[in-house]
Amino acid sequence: MEIDLFAGVAVTDLSRAIPWYDALLGPVETFEPNDTERVWNVSEHRHLYVVLEPDHAGHALVTLFVDDLDGFVGAAADRGIHEESRETYGNGVTKVIFRDPDGNEVGVGGGPAAA
Repeated sequence: MEIDLFAGVAVTDLSRAIPWYDALLGPVETFEPNDTERVWNVSEHRHLYVVLEPDHAGHALVTLFVDDLDGFVGAAADRGIHEESRETYGNGVTKVIFRDPDGNEVGVGGGPAAA
């Protein structure tokens, strides 16, 4: 069975959110299904979208898992998006937290470096 994922994040200002997520996610394909949403294709069949829903903004918790965490974090920093915090768990997995302008949490995780 194949599953597509659309993870949504409510925001108060779409015109402010779009450049922030563009900078966080980098050069990935995007599309606008309507005038209140923007979708980023973060991987095949996996999408992150923002939707203009001011009453629900600021409460999202989304985590992406990447194969090159340091590369992702460095590229985001080069585009002006900086991590808020970082935690490494006992199994060597690291999670970096970013917060969008509404305070939504976007975590990015990565596995331990290969020995």
